[in-house]
Amino acid sequence: MGFSLVISNGTVVDGTGGEPFVADVGVRDGSIVAVTPGGELADADADEVIDATGLLVTPGFVDIHTHYDGQVTWDPMLTPSCWHGVTTAVMGNCGVGFAPVADADREWLIGLMEGVEDIPGAALSAGIRWGWQSFPQYLDALDRLPLAIDVGTHVPHGAVRAYVMGERGARNEAASAEDIALMAKLVREGVEAGALGFSTSRTIVHRAIDGEPVPGTFAAEDELFGIGQALAAAGTGVFELAPAGIMGEDLAAPDRELDWMLRLAELTGRTVCFGLMQHDNVPNDWKRLLDAAAAAYEAGIPLRPQVPARPLGLLTGLQTFNAFHTRPTYLAAAARADGDLDALVAALRDPATRRAILDEPDSPDNRMPYLSRLDRTFDLGHPPRYEPDP
Repeated sequence: MGFSLVISNGTVVDGTGGEPFVADVGVRDGSIVAVTPGGELADADADEVIDATGLLVTPGFVDIHTHYDGQVTWDPMLTPSCWHGVTTAVMGNCGVGFAPVADADREWLIGLMEGVEDIPGAALSAGIRWGWQSFPQYLDALDRLPLAIDVGTHVPHGAVRAYVMGERGARNEAASAEDIALMAKLVREGVEAGALGFSTSRTIVHRAIDGEPVPGTFAAEDELFGIGQALAAAGTGVFELAPAGIMGEDLAAPDRELDWMLRLAELTGRTVCFGLMQHDNVPNDWKRLLDAAAAAYEAGIPLRPQVPARPLGLLTGLQTFNAFHTRPTYLAAAARADGDLDALVAALRDPATRRAILDEPDSPDNRMPYLSRLDRTFDLGHPPRYEPDP
C-alpha cells in the first residue's frame, strides 16, 4: 500500500530526548505510518516525495505561551508561528484576553492587552471580529475560524475580574465572597466548555495602557484558592501565572509566591504552572526555584515551572518602549511629535536634546528598568539579526 507523502533522508528529532537520526518518514491519510532508516522508502509508491537531506524533521511544536487572543480572529495563519513548525498555540496567558466581556468593556480589554504585551491597540481595535460575551461563546467563535494551526486558550483573570466586578475589579479592589463565587463559576464554565485552564498575573511589570496593574495582580488567597477550587471541581484545567518577582522587581516575592503555589497545587490537585526566568538582580535564583519545583514533583505535588527555551528578548524602538521612555526631555519631544515618527526623529537629531536625554535619570516609577541597560541592547539591523555576536 502506497503513501500519500514520503519525507526522505531527513534528520529526525522525535522529542523523546534521544539522539537525532537520519530516517525516511511515510505518511498515509494524514498519519505517520512508517519511520525507517534513511533511503529505505526511496522507491516506495508515494503521491509526493520531499527530499529532506540536511534538514530537521520534528513533531509539530506546541507553543504553550502566546498572546494571539486578538490576532486569531483576523489571521487564520497565526503568523509568524505557522512559519516555524508550531502546530498548536496556547493563548490567554498572563491573565489577559478577550473573554468574558461586556460590550462596553471591549476597548478596555484592548488597552489591557496593549499595555501588557505591547500589541498596538489600533490594530486590535481594527482587527478583532467581536461576536461573543461569555467564554464558551468565545470558544465557539474560535471553533468557526478556518485556522491553519490548532489553538487552545486559558480563561484570563483580568477579563473575568472586570466582567464580574466592573470598575472595582479593573482597579484591583478586594473581591467579596460573592465576587469570588461568581468568578469561580465563570472559570469552571470556561474550562468545562474547553478552556485549557485559568491564567493570572502577579507582577507589577504587567500593566494596562493607562498604567494600572493587571486585574488580579494583588488578589488575596481567598480569591486565588476559590478559583483554584473551581478547577478542582471541574476535574480539569491548569492554573497558569506570571508570578510576582518574575522580572526581579521584588526580590522577596518568589518565596511568598512559592509558598501559596505549593499549597494550591497540593490542595486542588491541579497543575500550577508558573513563569520562571533568569534576571540580573539575583542571576542564580532560578536554580533554587527550579529545585523547589523538582522536589514538589517528587512529592507528587503538580507544580511546574514554565521556562523559555531562550533568554527573554524585547524589541524596542521610537514607536514603542525604549531606553529613554521615562526621561522628561524624551517624553516632551515625543509629546510635541504627537505620533509623527519623522518629527520625533528630527527632534532627536538635535545635539542639545540628545545630551539632555542622556544626562537625565530614569523616572523612579520606571516599571521596565531593564530597557535602560544599554549594555544589553543591540541594533537589530535590516534584515533583522536576532542573535547578537558574542
